[in-house]
Amino acid sequence: MVTRNDFRQLSDWVWEVPPSFREDMRVPARLFTSSEMLNSILGDKTAEQLINMTTLPGAVGWAAAMPDAHQGYGFCIGGVLATKLPDGIISPGGVGYDINCGVRLLRSELRQEEIAPHLSTLMTSIDQYCPSGVGRAGRTRVTDRELDRLLAQGAKWALEKGYARQDDLEYTESGGRLPGADPSKLSPRAKKRGLTQVGSLGAGNHFVEVDVVEEIFDEAVAEAFGLSTGLIVVQIHSGSRGLGHQVASDYVRRFQQAVIKYDIRLPDRELVCAPLNSREGADYFGAMCAAANYAFANRQLLTHQVRQSFEKTLSPHTRRFDLHQVYDIAHNIAKVETHSVEGQRIKLCVHRKGATRAFGPSIPESVLSTDDDLPAAYRSIGQPVLVPGSMGTASWVLVGTESSMQQSFGSCCHGAGRTMSRTKAKKTVWGSDLRTQLEADGIVVRAGSMASLAEEAPVAYKDVDAVVDIVHSAGLARKVARLRPLGVMKG
Repeated sequence: MVTRNDFRQLSDWVWEVPPSFREDMRVPARLFTSSEMLNSILGDKTAEQLINMTTLPGAVGWAAAMPDAHQGYGFCIGGVLATKLPDGIISPGGVGYDINCGVRLLRSELRQEEIAPHLSTLMTSIDQYCPSGVGRAGRTRVTDRELDRLLAQGAKWALEKGYARQDDLEYTESGGRLPGADPSKLSPRAKKRGLTQVGSLGAGNHFVEVDVVEEIFDEAVAEAFGLSTGLIVVQIHSGSRGLGHQVASDYVRRFQQAVIKYDIRLPDRELVCAPLNSREGADYFGAMCAAANYAFANRQLLTHQVRQSFEKTLSPHTRRFDLHQVYDIAHNIAKVETHSVEGQRIKLCVHRKGATRAFGPSIPESVLSTDDDLPAAYRSIGQPVLVPGSMGTASWVLVGTESSMQQSFGSCCHGAGRTMSRTKAKKTVWGSDLRTQLEADGIVVRAGSMASLAEEAPVAYKDVDAVVDIVHSAGLARKVARLRPLGVMKG
């Protein structure tokens, strides 16, 4: 049991449990949070899971948790851990079951008043063009051979098929393709689950949301991102669907033997792992990269379908119906990056589970370098950080900082963070009542079911504004723009 007294406060926003707390800890455990929010984090097993993360072989610096952290499988959601290569570990529990679940932000050329008369029709069209729900098939069918090409090429496959533009790939993390992908490392079951789901949204907290830019906090950065007050933007939140879930399940089972083989002692069996330079670790990395590429391609197909929705609905009224990509970012992934640790630049495997990159400007004199650079237009500014709120609340566009590189391996929060389980939310909130409330607030809602709507009620999440205030104050990312929802399509 971890208590508030076990933490020492390093600053207004950083709390740490030192390695002396438990003899199996290799590095400190750090929480980026406020004094008030620390109490809610201590309400479940988040802190215990964060401390467990510090025990993994190869851990360097410190294990970190973002202010949106909550209990997950193995790692806490909102957890960041870097392990030193070549023999540091990689863990499926440090990536998550929805590999490369992520967010894409698109900007339009339209203002709120222009879209208002057509918003309901537009949301219905998006609902029709973007299949959603557990096990729901996508609009694009692929053969076994095409699936392997998609897994190897990611968004590049979508470009070759006419579903993407070159600048879509440029403004996607890693160019929408992880080169380490190895489709042969996926089980037949994983591939079977992925065959029919390309271009589908999924369920849970996945969504397509039409927002308006409500407030600008950094004019220069907002201009570089193409954002201005009153502008209509679109967020797409989805991942690798059943394929990614199956990859995680397969390797969790396989790694149960790997920890015995490599004599890795764990405080929690959910932390099963293997050295990245082992056969098991390399196989998982190849499979994870392939699943991540599937997610990049999936969000690209969804982008294509949302663009079709905008054109169908708005082309009779305006020629300015196009959508341009601002950025696409992953928040369930492990990546090989070069960071500065204790004054030395070393290659690391950085796990971000329910956490997103927040890379600062790529300055040549910087003490940190990375193998995954930013788009040319953002290199002197920093990387866009996308933080969607809970349904019916604000979302945020931030920008990464040099301080983030030093404090959290270039990482930030990925959302508001749950405070209530989906089961409890369904018992607490009636979906039909929530829909009525949201529509009374001027938000057009399209949902697969009232139960799924209730699961994602705003009351089930932390205050996203408070979460963003913490990462801004802690220097992990800076505020750029606040978005307000106009229309929400939930899986």
